[in-house]
Amino acid sequence: MVSLLTGLFGCPHRKTTFPRTRLRADGVKETYMVCLDCAKQIPYNWTRMRVGRMAPVAPTAPEQARQAG
Repeated sequence: MVSLLTGLFGCPHRKTTFPRTRLRADGVKETYMVCLDCAKQIPYNWTRMRVGRMAPVAPTAPEQARQAG
């Protein structure tokens, strides 16, 4: 029954990892969680501590030096 509902309405993403932040190849940091049931990456706003749109993260001093150099 649960798989039928999931098939009709999508995954509820109830089991997720702790939020992670990574530096993408284009130099932008993004924070996300991963659903352990469907493996979808879910954007996470670390500033608001909520699932949803990601807040922009300012680069740290070493990153700014690397981007400038």
